[in-house]
Amino acid sequence: MVQESSGNAYVLGVGLTQFLKPRRTREYPELGYEAGVKAMLDAKIDYDSVEAGIACYCYGDTTSGQRIFYQFGMTGIEVYNVNNACATGSTGLNLARKMVKGGLADCVLVIGFEQMRPGSIKSVWDDRPSPLGPSTKLMENEFGKHDAPRNAQYFGNAGQEYMSRYGAKAEDFAEIARVSHEHSQKNPYAQFRTAYSRDEILKSTPVYGPLTKLQCSPTSDGAAAAVIVSQKFLDARPHLRSQAILMAGQKMLTDGPEVYSRSAIDLVGFNMSRDAANLAMKEAQVQAKDIKVCELHDCFSTNEMLLLDGLGFSEPGKAHEMVRRGDITYGGRGPVINPSGGLISKGHPLGATGLAQCAELTWQLRGWANNRLVDGADVALQHNLGLGGAVVVTIYKRADGQKASKVSNTDIANASGVGYNPAVEARYVTPDDGERVRSKTKRHDYVLHETVGKLAARM
Repeated sequence: MVQESSGNAYVLGVGLTQFLKPRRTREYPELGYEAGVKAMLDAKIDYDSVEAGIACYCYGDTTSGQRIFYQFGMTGIEVYNVNNACATGSTGLNLARKMVKGGLADCVLVIGFEQMRPGSIKSVWDDRPSPLGPSTKLMENEFGKHDAPRNAQYFGNAGQEYMSRYGAKAEDFAEIARVSHEHSQKNPYAQFRTAYSRDEILKSTPVYGPLTKLQCSPTSDGAAAAVIVSQKFLDARPHLRSQAILMAGQKMLTDGPEVYSRSAIDLVGFNMSRDAANLAMKEAQVQAKDIKVCELHDCFSTNEMLLLDGLGFSEPGKAHEMVRRGDITYGGRGPVINPSGGLISKGHPLGATGLAQCAELTWQLRGWANNRLVDGADVALQHNLGLGGAVVVTIYKRADGQKASKVSNTDIANASGVGYNPAVEARYVTPDDGERVRSKTKRHDYVLHETVGKLAARM
């Protein structure tokens, strides 16, 4: 097996747009541009420092990444277009980390974006075999064929299996969703920011199995970005060390043969999630008990239940007991799960999700998420899953070895590069913001004029 170099990789800058209902109110070139500008401003760089670009999306034409990156400059750098189901954004992070650790680049800009269609996720390639064809056939043979959305069936079946094996109840899944919706109230980027009681969640529109509408992530439009840099790059900018976040461990895996064991839990990638978490934590030299804050892939409340178990936060088969004790939120004994509101209420623009998780954990560890801070956090875990399948687990630590503590909005405004605290306030970028980060030598305004006009109108 090829060994990566011992060089470190850091998240130096992050940027995020508001996640929106998919109504074409904002198009992907504008969304991606905003997220990229914010990430570069945060990292205190311009586009001439970027040596490679990675575009992460599922719904779009072949070189949609170039459509976004050309707005920053036409410097001729490598631009990769990545599609790996719901794990697309974190797959981009994995590729960037490998490039940096392998000495292939010192600064990589990763942008995840999605412009989706309303309604449940459907394939646009209905004239050829589906990548999920074998899994869907097995699911239908084992659990019947139903009219509910396909993904809800996958995760609803897994939830029912967990209930029958371990004694969880529908109320436990609803409680997971209640916590996610409660957390989202403090995230200005979240698509939904309304709190619901557990009873309201249970009584919302039934979808499949134990799942109701308020326990399912919505389709969304939005974008997120991250600047990943090398040790050499950071050492040349020691004044940025306190904001740099070390990618201390990371593992990307695909399915093993267990996925076809005829278990509904195995069918949604439980084993690869567990194994990836163990390997990422081993690389980072931490254990599950060291994790203080976690952004995990709660596409459905049932999946979060499985992951509490699979990521090692609960004893096997005891995740529902952890939920009942209140250990997934502030004041509990476990890590705070999805302080952003998670996919359930923050939204789920597929290509942006993994990068939005990265942004939230970056803000948490810096102490910038001061209205929802997990105080004292020094280790964070990100989990991003795609059926079909792929999973990426990343462990983050502060580069300076310190623990998170609240930073004032005034201090953050002076340090952020945007003049305000982006963790607690969502704003559009201005034309002047763009000018500060666009290439100084190789730009062409022709590819940017529509985006600048739209942003100016929004201001």
